Formats: sequence, structure tokens, C-alpha cells
Amino acid sequence: MRGLTDGRTPGESRRRSGEPRGTTQAASAAVAVFVALGVSLSGCGTGGTGARDEGPAHADAVGGAASSSPEPAAKASPSKAPDRVDAVRLVKADPKVSAEVKRELKPCVADEYPVDVSYGKLTGGSAEDVVVNVLTCGDAVGVGSYVYREEDGGYRNVFKAEAPPVYAEIDRGDLVVTKQVYDKGDPVSSPSGENVITYRWASGRFAEEYRTHNDYSNSAGNAPTPAPEPDG
Repeated sequence: MRGLTDGRTPGESRRRSGEPRGTTQAASAAVAVFVALGVSLSGCGTGGTGARDEGPAHADAVGGAASSSPEPAAKASPSKAPDRVDAVRLVKADPKVSAEVKRELKPCVADEYPVDVSYGKLTGGSAEDVVVNVLTCGDAVGVGSYVYREEDGGYRNVFKAEAPPVYAEIDRGDLVVTKQVYDKGDPVSSPSGENVITYRWASGRFAEEYRTHNDYSNSAGNAPTPAPEPDG
């Protein structure tokens, strides 16, 4: 490549040396091939940034990535569903339930009984406890609330409240009983307030933890509706 070292262009060097034009073109093509080959080889070097850095990983690299990848997380085992109980039979066979509540416990429609049943941990036993609320068919007023604890293959009544209207629920491990309060003249559908009592299991029984009282506002909805004005 003398034309590059003595300050002349490659075309001028070929014309002055008298080389045939075709021979010069062939030589230039050969030089270009070797230059391209040299660039390719330098790109494949260990410290280069050519095809080796950007191409597909080697088999050993793939194996290393696979071995270092985290194992799939173990699937959580499904929660065991509580054993369902026949709440109607349980209440009717319970000697602690009053005869009045048992009379109220009858089907409302076909074989559908007015009972609400909840399951949860209340008494610290190995099995979930059962909370049963008995309601009236017409206006769904709670007439009895009971808690049953599983013992020796059966269920024992460990709590009852039969002063209507009453309703029992499970709240974060506590038993919460709501009793509506009526003043004289209050209709069944409009109590004046409610007492909310929280019980906690201790020493083999439910003990009252605390209670709150809420007064209802009777102003809403009681204002007379104005008569429509006659059309002009």
C-alpha cells in the first residue's frame, strides 16, 4: 500500500507504477478480504466487544444461568374447610334453648329455615366453633344467639342470648353480640339504639370484655312529605 505511505492516492500509485488496472483491482479486493478477516478475528478475541459479547450464550453459560435461577415457590396448601353442621337439628336438640325459640324455628319457605351460621376460632379449641343465630321469618329479627364448641365428637353449648332482638358475630377471635334497644312506642322496624357487647373466652367461659351503646337518629325519614302543588 505505497500509495497510502508516500502521500498519493491509491489511483495515482497504480497509474504511475504502470500496473494493469484489472490486476490492481484484484489486489485491492484481496487486501480488503484480509482486512475484513482481521477485523472479524479481532472481534472474536477474549477482550473484544464483537460477536462473542453480543451473540448467543454458550451451553455452559446457559447451564450456569439455569442452575443459579431461583426455584419456583412452593404452593400454599389450601385451608381446611370447617365441618358443616346441621344447625337446625343442633338447636332443636339443645336442652339449653328455650321452647319459645324452638317454636320460632320453622321453615319460612319450603325447607329453608331462618338461621345464620358462622364458623371461626373463639374458644381456643382444635376445631372451629359454630355461631348460630335464629331469626323470625317475617322481619328477620334475631330471637336467639348461640355458640357451640366441639368436644368429644359432639357440640356443647357454651353461650346463649335469647333477649330479642339479638345477633352474635365473630370479630377477630372475639364474640360480639348486638342487642337493639327500644323505647316505649318504638315499632319493631325502628329501634332507638343498640348495645354492642364484646365477649372473650377465658377460663372455660365467655367473659364480657367491654360494651358500647349507640343511639339511632329517628329524624331522618320521619318528616312529612309536602303535598304536590296543583297544576296551574
